[in-house]
This record gives sequence, C-alpha cells and structure tokens, in this order.
Amino acid sequence: MEDLTHNQVQDYYGQQLRTQDDLQTNACCTDDIPAEHKRILAQLESEVLEKYYGCGVAVPPLVEGCTVLDLGSGSGRDVYLLSKLVGQDGHVIGVDMTEEQLDVARRHIDTHTARFGYSRPNVEFRHGYIEDLHSAGLPDNSVDVVVSNCVLNLSTDKEATYREIFRVLKPGGELHIADVFSDRRVPEVLRQDPVLYGECLSGALYIDDFRRLLQQLGVDDYRLTASRRLTIGNPEIEAKVGNIGFYSLTVRAFKLALEDRCEDYGQVATYLGTIPGHPHAFVLDDHHRFETGRPMLVCGNTAEMVGLTRYGAHFRVFGNKEQHFGLFPCGPTAAAPAGTDAAAASCGC
Repeated sequence: MEDLTHNQVQDYYGQQLRTQDDLQTNACCTDDIPAEHKRILAQLESEVLEKYYGCGVAVPPLVEGCTVLDLGSGSGRDVYLLSKLVGQDGHVIGVDMTEEQLDVARRHIDTHTARFGYSRPNVEFRHGYIEDLHSAGLPDNSVDVVVSNCVLNLSTDKEATYREIFRVLKPGGELHIADVFSDRRVPEVLRQDPVLYGECLSGALYIDDFRRLLQQLGVDDYRLTASRRLTIGNPEIEAKVGNIGFYSLTVRAFKLALEDRCEDYGQVATYLGTIPGHPHAFVLDDHHRFETGRPMLVCGNTAEMVGLTRYGAHFRVFGNKEQHFGLFPCGPTAAAPAGTDAAAASCGC
C-alpha cells in the first residue's frame, strides 16, 4: 500500500499536474505572503512558480546563515526563496521523490545563483523520501530549520516522517510547516482516492492525532501561527468529503525538552526589536505577540522557545525555574479547528 501511494503521488505531481491550473481544489493556494517574500518571488523563474503547489507560508524569520531543509521541495520555489534569505553563507537542501519536479528545480540553479549575486550555489536538490531522510544522505543533528509546504500530509508514514525531522534537526532547531489538517479522522475509503490524496486532502492528519504523534516523539509543545479553513471549490469533491473540515495550518515546533503543560516560573521575556524585518514586534504564535521593548510574562516553555533557540540573541529572558507557581494561564489558540483539543495542546495548557 505504501509503495502504491508513493507511485500515485509521483504520477500526480510528475505527470498529471503541469501547472497550478491543473489542480482540482483550492487546497494548494497561498495567502498573506509577506512583502519581503513577494519581492524575492518576483525574481524567480516562471517555471518554478507555475509548478508550485504549496498551501501557506512555511518560511520563518531569521534564517540568514542557516542550513535549511525543505521537505517535498517540488519545483524549488521555497528553496530559491530561502536561498536569498539565508545568504551566500547559508545552505538550503531540497528533498523530493519526484524526478520530474527535481528536474525543474535543478535546471534553474545557475540562473538564480547569478541573479542573487552569489559566487557559488547555496542550494542543492536531492532525491529521497521524507519518511527516510537517510535516503537523501542527511545525518543526525545536521540542519537548523526544517520547512515543508503542503507535503507532509502526503507522507505514507507520518510517524516515521516526524521522527526523521527531529532526528536531523540540531538541538534548539525549528520545524516550521504549512500543511493541511482535518477536524476528524478521514475514512479509509477516501484515503484510497488518488485525486483526494494528491490534492492534499485525504492524507491529512486529524489535528488531535498530530498532537498525540508529536507527544509520542517527545515533542510536548508546538505552536500554531496561522489558520484558514479550506473551501475546496469543487462541488464533486465537496460531496465526497461531506462534513470533514480541512484546514491549512502553519505550525512551529522546536527540538527542545519542553513540558507537556505551560508552567509558571515567574519568567519575563522582552523582545529587543533586532530581528531583521521585525522592528516593532515578533509573533511567536497566535497568542504571543512580543512588542519591542515591552516585558511579557511567559510560561517556561515560551521562555525556552525564545531564549534557547536562534531567537535567543534577540530577547532578554529574566528568571529561571528555581521557583514554581503552578500552571501558567495561557490563552486559547484561535487557529485550532472547532471541537478539537488543539487549543490546549498548542500551548501546553
């Protein structure tokens, strides 16, 4: 079954889809692209853009000089966007299992290298499977950031995929993805539909199963940064999926030893306003907006997210974990599908 699904996805993205116009739903469309990203995307080759099938903004800030891994890199759109953002001294690795998409991405390496003014390429595209990143030659603790845009739902083994992600991330590294999730478990009969699967719908994880999966892997706190309900836009497919709600969610998680609840240690974090492009505020998630210079009471997990990662140089965190005051009163997340426990899980409360 796993090999069959891989083959169906490869055929869908390698043969059946030629451009975005061939998609049968609106699941693979992107809203709210930052202005800085739009300026870079305007410099990319048209073929790279036309064969892009993402569902959100999967690129976090502060990636200059980082090694970034893009899972399911496709035509290379996000890899080339990141190429500009990481700079000449950064490195971006795209992994994809579809040779036709890799061919598109690879033939534009020299063009974008010259266009960005680099003396040498800072990107590479590797054939491999996201369920087994050894297949792409990726060692343990080797990348700073893992991104993925509407691809992880296509994985035939979600547990293996997320285990591999946290294997290759360096300690303190960040997973930042935009992907499709559902508000209930998708029936097996729909999961076997090649069009629904290829359109990033029937492979979607139920959001609470996503929470459980991360916890099984030792990732006890993740954060939601953006959400939109997919309207699908195809009456025939809408009739097939019935009452299942599908959501494009942007999620971030860190390779940190965090607690499974938000605990109060009396800690305070102050954003210094020094992250490029974010002079006035930094948004960690859907209910943590750090205004520059304004101290904010934070739970222990949030203190570590902004203090023990690459964001640490841009924050002052006061306090430690020597004295405990009980649960921290984090607010509910607005990004969770109604009727799920994701509101509690995404901030540990």
